[in-house]
Amino acid sequence: MPVTPAAQADVLTAQDPELAEILRGELVRQATTLQLTAAENFCSPAVLAALGSPLANKYAEGYPGARHHGGCELADMAERIAVERARELFGAEHANVQPHSGSSAVLAAYAALLRPGDTVLALGLPHGGHLTHGSRANFSGRWFDFVGYGLDPATGLIDHAQVLTLARERRPKAIVCGSIAYPRHIDHAFFRDVADEVGAYLIADAAHPIGLVAGGAAPSPVPYADVVCATTHKVLRGPRGGMILCRAELAERVDRAVFPFTQGGAQMHTVAAKAVAFGEAATPAFAGYAHRVVANARVLAGHLAAEGLAVTTGGTDTHLITADPAPLGVEGRTARGLLAAAGVVLDCCPLPHGERRGLRLGTAAVTTQGMGEAEMVRLAALIAAVLRGRTEPPAARDQVRELTSAFPPPCSG
Repeated sequence: MPVTPAAQADVLTAQDPELAEILRGELVRQATTLQLTAAENFCSPAVLAALGSPLANKYAEGYPGARHHGGCELADMAERIAVERARELFGAEHANVQPHSGSSAVLAAYAALLRPGDTVLALGLPHGGHLTHGSRANFSGRWFDFVGYGLDPATGLIDHAQVLTLARERRPKAIVCGSIAYPRHIDHAFFRDVADEVGAYLIADAAHPIGLVAGGAAPSPVPYADVVCATTHKVLRGPRGGMILCRAELAERVDRAVFPFTQGGAQMHTVAAKAVAFGEAATPAFAGYAHRVVANARVLAGHLAAEGLAVTTGGTDTHLITADPAPLGVEGRTARGLLAAAGVVLDCCPLPHGERRGLRLGTAAVTTQGMGEAEMVRLAALIAAVLRGRTEPPAARDQVRELTSAFPPPCSG
């Protein structure tokens, strides 16, 4: 039997009661509030078991068969399984499963393909680009010359004409396609054509949609991109971590960019948990889950719009929704706080073509809990009622507890 989070807290009580109480509190928080943060999910008991396994003790600097420490025979087996499962799941020629996070994966991709000062074309941060897509507070904006493309103000979709114009004018060394707040499928074939025309590498940052790709609910960037960077949590339901998929001819450059250039020893317990998650994602059950995530998101987006929120692009193709609550008389940060008080946990994000911030939410976690389209209708009504002031947060909290008690998360006890 896998050790439950509650049992883990019990084990910790005698040694460190202060931390044990925090773990119990977090278990209660996750079980009694609605997790609509687009970047979060609930991993399975098997993934948690691997994370808490003896592989946490193993120092395995290097790669299978070429470690800098002894005693890595079983660690090598775990990593080889993770790599092979990732390759098969995504149809990739090569996979590196060691990156500690999505940002670590992007850093390694840049290190493999670029040199400081190179020009990179990516979605601008105000339009949904990630910190690693050129923020001056991040290594990307300090080391490289980032040029940002944007969204069409009329549709909210990526402005393909602007992408092509900027690529021809600036001749970037690499083009990045991907976003943390773009709810539609990205046209990878278009970006491949642009990259080929200007002689650029194409890097797909698929941190958000990669789980949908695994389940056949979103188009894959793998056939088009030179390098695909991704996370292993979010919709994929694995441990917090990153991975890189690439063509065979770039494998050595990517591997050396991960180790020894940007990271030291791999976290072998996390690598093992990634292997478990890849195995789970290869099943028909996961494919069904991924399609339910999208169906739930579309219903939720439609009903949020019907309740008066301004849903960007008019809907979603993915697990992710962005919406402006201003039509309900409240701005993004205030809306997030009101909903948090009601037990509805989600994020803010910049809204393009303005100074306002909107809401970013996703359906991956609540779908894992078993919620369906009927619950999405109820969630939209609840969110709107709180933002309009028709339902006070304490009363809404009672409705949230009712929902979460009917649909408890996995590993909730």
